[in-house]
Amino acid sequence: MDGKSLNITEERLNRLKEIIPEAFTENKIDWEKLKAALGDDIEFKNERYVLNWAGKSDAFRALQSASTATLVPCREESVNFDKTENIFIEGENLEVLKVLQKSYFGKIKMIYIDPPYNTGNDNFIYPDKFAESREEYLNRIGDKDETGFMTREGLFRKNSKDSGHYHSNWLSMMYPRLFLARNLLRDDGVIFVSIDDNEVHNLRLLMNEVFGEENFVDTICWKKKWFLAVSC
Repeated sequence: MDGKSLNITEERLNRLKEIIPEAFTENKIDWEKLKAALGDDIEFKNERYVLNWAGKSDAFRALQSASTATLVPCREESVNFDKTENIFIEGENLEVLKVLQKSYFGKIKMIYIDPPYNTGNDNFIYPDKFAESREEYLNRIGDKDETGFMTREGLFRKNSKDSGHYHSNWLSMMYPRLFLARNLLRDDGVIFVSIDDNEVHNLRLLMNEVFGEENFVDTICWKKKWFLAVSC
């Protein structure tokens, strides 16, 4: 016992979810689905096969908004700056991807990304605040620690499963970044994305939309943990 009284509304919702799980989306009641499940007004609007989520329009606007950012060389922290063929870029990745469009459009052979897995506990998503001003945005991503690296508070916020939009938030974060990454790939280029069971289903649908379902190659599974059996 934690000393708290019973939350009657939450208890009823949990019981309803056990009986009609298909009426819930991101842990919230979808009234259209609930009415259909109960045999009332079985007519979904705009029926078609499409990936949609709360905030998709804003994610598309974030993709299309221009960037005024500039890459600044850091010679004092570089090795063989004038002759190296490698580049390490530190920055907010959505802005960096936009900056790279002009110079690297259609030139990249391979991209590998390891995005947040959206566990709801220890992973974070980028707070693309579509309503904030350019000054507010630059101030936020300009937050740095004593070593010069951008702070977690400036770049990330926790995406709790209790938010009611935690799948949507993750999709909104991923969509513009994958779209811009696609622009950088050559015609024979390839992209690898690490993910776990929390969002692998949504990632596959999102990748189908951005890159084309016909371009999917394979899913590579690997064993993350090994356990040693000890007999007594």
